[in-house]
Amino acid sequence: MPIRVALRKASDRNMDLVEVDPRAVPPVCKIMNYGRHKYETSKKSHSAKKAQAKAQVKEVKFRPRTDQHDFDFKIRHITHFLDDGYKVKVSIWFRGREKLHIDLGRVLLKRVIDAVGDAALVTDEPRFEGRNLSTVLAPRKRRSPKDDERRAARDSQVAERSAVGRAQ
Repeated sequence: MPIRVALRKASDRNMDLVEVDPRAVPPVCKIMNYGRHKYETSKKSHSAKKAQAKAQVKEVKFRPRTDQHDFDFKIRHITHFLDDGYKVKVSIWFRGREKLHIDLGRVLLKRVIDAVGDAALVTDEPRFEGRNLSTVLAPRKRRSPKDDERRAARDSQVAERSAVGRAQ
């Protein structure tokens, strides 16, 4: 159909002639209300963006000379975060002369990854950003109803321990 005829048909219907595929031979066009089409596509993209799950990232910071008890405590936090489905950014923070001993930070980061074990996947390889050596860990699997039960049992045990500690 000639372009003039298509344009006349579109104007008779009070609509627009929109080119759908300009690379086709002959080019493919469609008669539609272009304003309404743009509105509907923006609404679809907005609702898709709204429904999209956003992965939250928790950060746990270490120092190169972190003691064993603090290390264990932070590892416990990392495993809890991973169990809850969060990604965890593990950062090793260097100050002053500690920046000369990046190898100690890499060893500590390796210990963290080994301590977390099968609960996490390393999504970003360790990299040095300014004063921080960091990597990102992601949970290996999604939560299941059994995991929710375990989490509730763990939380109740923690609450009982803290209540016993306050009573003494």
